[in-house]
Amino acid sequence: MNSTPSPSAARQLTGWSVTGLVLLLPTVALAWIAAHSTERGGRCLMYGEQCSTIPDAVVSGFFLAALGSGLVALAWPRTRWTPVRSVAVAAQWLAMLTTGALLLDGA
Repeated sequence: MNSTPSPSAARQLTGWSVTGLVLLLPTVALAWIAAHSTERGGRCLMYGEQCSTIPDAVVSGFFLAALGSGLVALAWPRTRWTPVRSVAVAAQWLAMLTTGALLLDGA
């Protein structure tokens, strides 16, 4: 079995990681805007009523997990331990999508 990954597989992982990092802030911004454009979100912004019961630390934790795992996937050498990079990219996307879902659900 060949332990060296193909260059195209390594490039794909890098591409997915970069794409996730580029989309992280727009995902958060769009989810926040969508959640706060509802009546409940407006009441939270204007009066501090009916706000999310999800702690801010949870949302921040998932955001930082997405950012950190994306950076790990980028910084990791392309030719070594491709499964670790694959897990980092999967964790990045899962954390990013969870952050967006928590923001949409929270307002």
